[in-house]
Amino acid sequence: MSRRVTLVADSDAWGGAEVYLTHLARRAEANGWTASVVAAEPVAARFAPAGTGSAEVTPVPLARHLDEAPAVRAAIGAQRPDVVLVNLVDPGSNAAAVAAALEVAPAVGVLHLAGDTGTGGRRRRLTELYGGLGAVLTPAAEGRRQVMADLGVPGDRVHVVPNGVDVPAVPSGPAGRAVPRVGGLGRLTAQKGFDVLLDAVRDLVAAGTAVDVVIGGAGRDEAALRAAAEGLPVTFCGFVGDVPSFLAGLDVFCLSSRREALPLVLLEAMAAGLPCVATDVGDVAAAVGEDAVVVPPGDAAALAAALGALLADPGRRVELAARARRRAVREMDAGLMAERTFAHLERARSAGG
Repeated sequence: MSRRVTLVADSDAWGGAEVYLTHLARRAEANGWTASVVAAEPVAARFAPAGTGSAEVTPVPLARHLDEAPAVRAAIGAQRPDVVLVNLVDPGSNAAAVAAALEVAPAVGVLHLAGDTGTGGRRRRLTELYGGLGAVLTPAAEGRRQVMADLGVPGDRVHVVPNGVDVPAVPSGPAGRAVPRVGGLGRLTAQKGFDVLLDAVRDLVAAGTAVDVVIGGAGRDEAALRAAAEGLPVTFCGFVGDVPSFLAGLDVFCLSSRREALPLVLLEAMAAGLPCVATDVGDVAAAVGEDAVVVPPGDAAALAAALGALLADPGRRVELAARARRRAVREMDAGLMAERTFAHLERARSAGG
């Protein structure tokens, strides 16, 4: 008999955390589960187009940063799950959704990004909620350390499960443009460091390096970033619904983030066979090893130097692209991530009765 899992997305915008749930939904049946989704209204409509298999999607009002989530509680209850998996965008903002899940069935939280756990009463409430979870999963060691240190969750209930992505059978690889194209993709917010990328591009142009840059995504900092890019060879293409097509047009992928755990878009770029330059955030350095170029976050000069070296050396780009692809095939497939995740869900279901 198939076990039932409800996946909860209490998010105000679509991003890697939501894509993560689509990977689980599409692979649930193969792992012996029936998946359904309870999603906040700002992101609910995107789940079906994103491909969630046969999973039922129930829209609910956004509960993020609220104290209670009765609509989330009712929607989860109607799906009669054996276990609930709650997406945690950060440690505290989805507390109401966690409380709602715990009222219905054994629950597991997936902490996508370490962050503020508060003080006083807020910290005590989070400690109680996290203590009720059957397990906390996180894609990076930093999240595990924080949950244990700040919220007192025992180490045997906090597990690092690295992210995974769809690995295409045939990689698109570098586009081979006469003027190499560098691309970045993500929400247009300070976290993603696109202002640092623009400063690096300014350095490259000043050094006479021929480069074309495209930035995909939307967000609250878009107007400021467009203004900062004035006069630079940079194009903003807005929200990207077809990530493989976006990556297929690049010669180099750049992750310029100030803070991440293990971003899906970097893994997708490596799976597509692109040479990558990434900042040393979260578990990025451990995940990519020597198969991508890693630079300090927030350091425009280091980012410019790394990009400039790759742009000047087509052979190096080809070599790095091939190595990135091999590592992605070996270690970054979403099937492996899903298998590990459903194993933790089964343990939580069994322990929770």
